[in-house]
Amino acid sequence: MTAIRVLLVDDQPMIRTGFRLIIEAEPDMIVVGEAGDGQAGVEDTRALQPDVVLMDIRMPRLDGVEATELIVASGSASHVIILTTFDLDEHVHDALRAGASGFLVKDGPADSLVEAIRTVARGDAVISPRVTRRLLDRFSRLADQSAPAVPPTLDALTARELDVLRALSRGLSNAEVARELHVSEATVKTHVAHILDKYQLRDRVQAVILAYDTGLARPAAGS
Repeated sequence: MTAIRVLLVDDQPMIRTGFRLIIEAEPDMIVVGEAGDGQAGVEDTRALQPDVVLMDIRMPRLDGVEATELIVASGSASHVIILTTFDLDEHVHDALRAGASGFLVKDGPADSLVEAIRTVARGDAVISPRVTRRLLDRFSRLADQSAPAVPPTLDALTARELDVLRALSRGLSNAEVARELHVSEATVKTHVAHILDKYQLRDRVQAVILAYDTGLARPAAGS
């Protein structure tokens, strides 16, 4: 099995050292480089072509959001996981919109970090449960309450694809969506792939952003 190649981008050397120790204790992962700011992170991503970039959100020269935008715009196959010390970070929405495939808090458990790396390396996406409610709160504040139930911008989707997208926006896994819609997991995967393809989305996180931005999905009352 080819090891998952990880690049660490954080302006604090001790943080990078801690992540390196966690990652290199896993048999299927290797740290291929470290960078101390966003600009160096972009350059190292171009040079090293890692599978996953662990990107701090607050750094000198270039922050994590801007660095992620540049990496995604370059067409790089590298997937970015944004890391922050604060689960209330106001940049969570901007980071995910920029093309990040995940958003985690730094003080989360080590096993969550390594599983997130594996998930993102497979082309999927992950968001820490601790930031999910803040993300929904942000969408709730931005949402136009007069938006139609099925915005015209989603006309390319079939009725079943809309059902799947609504379920994804609630954070359900493929298996959970399959049970709720009474279809096979393989069918759900096909629908997700069609949604991503029709709107040129990188992953499920981008699909969820689409659902909330268009008004298809809304946080539950009391969020």
